[in-house]
Amino acid sequence: MDKAIVKKYNYWQWRTLIILMIGYALFYFVRKNFSIAMPALEAELGLSKTQLGIFLTLNGVIYGVSRFINGMLADRFSRKRMMALGLLLSAVVNIAIGFIPAVNSFFNVLDASGKATIGFVYILGSLWLINGYLQGMGYPPCSSLMAHWIRPSELATKQSIWNASHSIGAGLLALMIGGILGAFGNSAWQWCFWAPAVLAIFGAAMIFFGLKDTPASVGLPNPEDMDQHKKEEAPAQQEDPEFTRLAYKKFVSKMAFGNPIIWIIAIADFFVYVIRFTILDWGSTILVQDKGLDITLAASIVGACEIVGGIIGMLVAGWATDKFFKSKAQCTSAICTILAVVCLFVFWQVKDTPWLFITMLILSAFFIYGPQALLGIAASNQATKRAAATANGIVGIVCYLSPIVSGAVFGALADMPDGWNYVYIAAIAMGVVGAILLAALWNKPADGYAKAEKLLEEVQMEYEARKALPEG
Repeated sequence: MDKAIVKKYNYWQWRTLIILMIGYALFYFVRKNFSIAMPALEAELGLSKTQLGIFLTLNGVIYGVSRFINGMLADRFSRKRMMALGLLLSAVVNIAIGFIPAVNSFFNVLDASGKATIGFVYILGSLWLINGYLQGMGYPPCSSLMAHWIRPSELATKQSIWNASHSIGAGLLALMIGGILGAFGNSAWQWCFWAPAVLAIFGAAMIFFGLKDTPASVGLPNPEDMDQHKKEEAPAQQEDPEFTRLAYKKFVSKMAFGNPIIWIIAIADFFVYVIRFTILDWGSTILVQDKGLDITLAASIVGACEIVGGIIGMLVAGWATDKFFKSKAQCTSAICTILAVVCLFVFWQVKDTPWLFITMLILSAFFIYGPQALLGIAASNQATKRAAATANGIVGIVCYLSPIVSGAVFGALADMPDGWNYVYIAAIAMGVVGAILLAALWNKPADGYAKAEKLLEEVQMEYEARKALPEG
């Protein structure tokens, strides 16, 4: 391969990866700002935890649906345009949220004491529902662009680097909002939406002008052609469209929808996400109301959960999976989930020792982000590359039903007397169930390629039998 081409390819690959990391981190700026600002919204506007929890639920569920829909669209339309448009419109929605009080002269959104009316609640809920769909325009373009730009032999490593953008975005956002509310008080809640939105607008421009959809658009070969040790594709008959359609149908049916391991992973991931969203969405509120910390410190701790727990925990879990468990992600995930539950239990029980309960919350995030990252990889490996996208679609839809529990249900529980205790009990119980489900997969293989090989033989036999039938 010509050295000039390799040099140009490496430049564009890293440029794409870096822009995707920054861009997706900014998606979090206009997505998770609501969660971190919830104590201010509750104190300043009188919104209840039940209402806030319903907002989280609606946003999370529509986000899961949006990821599924936009995942299909991303294969047909410009990925950079989809991602840039989603981020830009999400910023516009966040700006609009900050201006809700300004419409009070036209529509009664604030009462005489300056608290939110039901009209305010409806407008805010509608805008946050729209934002949930727009946020689903972020992940599908990222995963597709990485597959287009990164060599197959490097995809797992470099996509794990990109995955840190989740925690970087949420962590930096927590520090930003903590600084805003700490300096100006709860009355500055609007800037929790405006400031991130301004940054997101610049991010949308960076995505639109900085990315290219394919290497061919800058005169480069496909990434798989850059791999010197590329694995040879299977027999020539797989080039036949009829064989391809038959193989796809069989693999999706048996390796994804009909694969019990995929469904166990999906259900376990639901419980993992309940723990994750409890920390991310309710963490600052719990630290303020149950542990007695001020909002600035609470937001900083949630930021530490994301940056320290998310990034380091994810990378350590991935290393441990390959080092000690022969790439069996379900084993690492089971251990990490139960350790996260133990840390959350200690966090609940400790009241008067701030350094200890702060440490426990960060450690709980450290352990839960391992399964959060690994279970998607496990689904891909179990379904094999032929059905990986479908398997991850199943896991994604199931795990993003979790905001129904972590949002609306936990919000209603928290509004009850001693409500946070009920939230802890429910979250811990669900974490235990998730760990048990993952432990049930302990002796299962790391991937489904042996099973897929047998299935491919069956497909080949069926294909040859069809070809042998007389036409007509």
